[in-house]
Amino acid sequence: MASHRVKRACESFSKESKMANKGTILIVDDEVGPRESLRMILKPIYDVCTAGDGQEALRVINDKSIDLVTLDLKMPGLSGIDVLREIKKIQPDVEVIVITGYGTLNNAQEAIRFGAGDFISKPFNVADIIAIVSKSFERRNYNLKIKNLIQQIKGLRTSLNDSKESIPEWTRATDLNPGVQGG
Repeated sequence: MASHRVKRACESFSKESKMANKGTILIVDDEVGPRESLRMILKPIYDVCTAGDGQEALRVINDKSIDLVTLDLKMPGLSGIDVLREIKKIQPDVEVIVITGYGTLNNAQEAIRFGAGDFISKPFNVADIIAIVSKSFERRNYNLKIKNLIQQIKGLRTSLNDSKESIPEWTRATDLNPGVQGG
C-alpha cells in the first residue's frame, strides 16, 4: 500500500523530461498552496514527489531514492526537525532545504545543526528557489564525489599494504642497491 502511495506521489515524466532530469526532489509541506507552487516551479527541471506530512515523507524516503528534500518546519504530527533527523538517518546524502513561514534564527540554527543545507523563509522568490536548489544539487554532487574519492583512496591504501606484504624481501629495490638506505 505504501509503495502505491509513493508511485502516486511522484510525477511521471516523458522521455524528453527524463533526459533533462537532474535529480529527484521530495517536497514536504502540509499546506497545499506552497507544496503545489514548488511542484510547478521544479517539475519542468526535476523529478518531483510530494508529501503532505512527515509520515508520508518518511515512507517516500524509505521507498525511493531521493536527492533533495524541501521541508516545511511546522506540520501536524512530526515536526520538520524530527523529519529532518529521520531523513538523515535513512538517506544521509540527501540535501535538505528548509522552507518555512516560521523562520527564526533559532529554527535556522537547529535545522542546520541536524543537516539542512539551506533555510528559506516563506513567501519565497521563484528565482531564489531555482538558484538554491541548483546550488544544493551541486553541493550534493561534490560531496558524493569526495566520498567516492575517499573510498578509492582507502581501497588503494589497502591494496598497497597487501601488495607490500606479499613482495619477497630479496626483491625490494633497497636490497638491490647497497647505496639506498632503508628497507
